[in-house]
Amino acid sequence: MINHQVAFLGPEASFTHLATQALFPEAPLLPIRTIPECIEMVSNGQVEIAVVPLENALEGTVPLTIDYLFHEANVYVIAEILSPIAQHLMVHPNNEKRWEEISNIYSHPHALAQCHKYLYYRFGKVPLEQASSTAAAAKYVSEHSDQCIAAIANTSAAEEYGLKIVEQNIHDFHFNHTRFFVLSKTKTSIEEIGHNGQIKTTVMITLPKDDRSGALHQVLSVFAWRQLNLSKIESRPLKTGLGQYFFIIDVLENEKAPMMKGAMEELIALGCEVKSLGSYYTYETKAEASTN
Repeated sequence: MINHQVAFLGPEASFTHLATQALFPEAPLLPIRTIPECIEMVSNGQVEIAVVPLENALEGTVPLTIDYLFHEANVYVIAEILSPIAQHLMVHPNNEKRWEEISNIYSHPHALAQCHKYLYYRFGKVPLEQASSTAAAAKYVSEHSDQCIAAIANTSAAEEYGLKIVEQNIHDFHFNHTRFFVLSKTKTSIEEIGHNGQIKTTVMITLPKDDRSGALHQVLSVFAWRQLNLSKIESRPLKTGLGQYFFIIDVLENEKAPMMKGAMEELIALGCEVKSLGSYYTYETKAEASTN
């Protein structure tokens, strides 16, 4: 398994940290403040591997990750981590007895959204404050014991920052998982014991510039007649004008397979711009994890 330094979206005890530890238990880990900085660490060769959140089962894709991979960085996916999550409400021990009087609740936007029903019915009009990660929210609460405030984060964050969990499992839906991309500047894949056996390829496709009708149908037909199974398709703005998009497609096949090579060639022949993020396996963990 990898033993060189691995960057991850921090700080320590963030959900990305837990997922990274699960896949790289022996590697030295480096917490990074933001997703773009984390990706740039790999792109600039400062680290060989970075782990960033990609998608949550409840809240969908993390746009910053997808957009940065498309517009800014030339890196590849060498594995993905799939982790279940659990969200907890926590306060500083000084405020444990009066936690129902909290004035503000801090967490990452995705975590706040995952607990929307709980927060709405339990705390009504208490202001919800956004943090760069759930661990950063926990850290902030730990540093402001004079304020009766709370964070939403995982068990490890409570332990790391000395907080008291006052309500457990406050997420609205029990089935909640997150995908994390493991990134490298080298186009390869991690093939260790424990992956789910299904290889996947992620491609980013921009439609032909002539804007002809049926262009997206043509793109999908390229995969359909070759019986290449798509597990996901999503659009994101090209940032060049309203109504202009690129598409992220997950294909359940190795990009080196003959049918995939043919599909890529046909897409280019149709006038599409195609960027492959590589082929990779999924590793499932049992650690609590979320998009941050």
